[in-house]
Formats: sequence, C-alpha cells, structure tokens
Amino acid sequence: MGFIKEFKEFAMKGSLVDIAVAFVMGAAFGKVVSSFTDGIVSPLIGLIGGADLTQKVFELKAASVDAAGQVIPAVVLKWGEFVAAIINFIIVAFVMFMVIKGINRMKKKQEDAAPAGPSSTDALLMEIRDSLKK
Repeated sequence: MGFIKEFKEFAMKGSLVDIAVAFVMGAAFGKVVSSFTDGIVSPLIGLIGGADLTQKVFELKAASVDAAGQVIPAVVLKWGEFVAAIINFIIVAFVMFMVIKGINRMKKKQEDAAPAGPSSTDALLMEIRDSLKK
C-alpha cells in the first residue's frame, strides 16, 4: 500500500496538476490556432498568391501510368502545409511569451508589494534585546 499512497501524493502535488491543466489548455489552444491559420491566414496569403497556402506543393516527379495501367501518384513536397505549421508555431510561441511575461509581471508586483519585515523569530529577539537594554 505504501507505493500507491506515495503515487497518490505525487499525483496530487500542485505542480503536476498544473502541468496537466496546462497540457489540456495547450492542446485546445493549438486547435484554435490551427483553425485560425487554416481558415483565415492561409486563404488570405493564398489570395495574394492565387491559391490556398496549404495547397502549395513543389512537384518532384509527375504522376504516371505504368505498363500494367496502374497510376503512380506524383511525388510532391507540401511546402504550403509546412509554412502553415511554422505560422502556427510562431503564433503559439508569441502567445506563450506574452502569458509568461504577464505572469512574471504579476509575481514581481506581489514581491514589491509585500514589505520584507522581520520574521516572527527576529521580532521576538528584537523585543528581548530591547527589554534587556532597559
């Protein structure tokens, strides 16, 4: 039973729960960003280039038909999807930077707001010192 109790204590630590929540939120946020890139950014970039960005490919070898009549598909590099993935990454990285920057700013304000007074032990020692001086 010691192992199960130890695992339960580990699993219920605040940092592990925070990481789990962050993971779920990150996955949901990733879907939102992918939807934004695929549905809004890529078509707008494609409007300039003439086609949807995710549909851009570089053809290495054209499709062909072999002697048996089977179609051999073209070999292509899907560079448009790669660029869309890079845009997704940049958006997520920027938002995470802004979130962490905001959290650090709030932590700094809390540290600045709390005056660093003497601890209870120090206060008691100062009181004893002052009474001995009398």
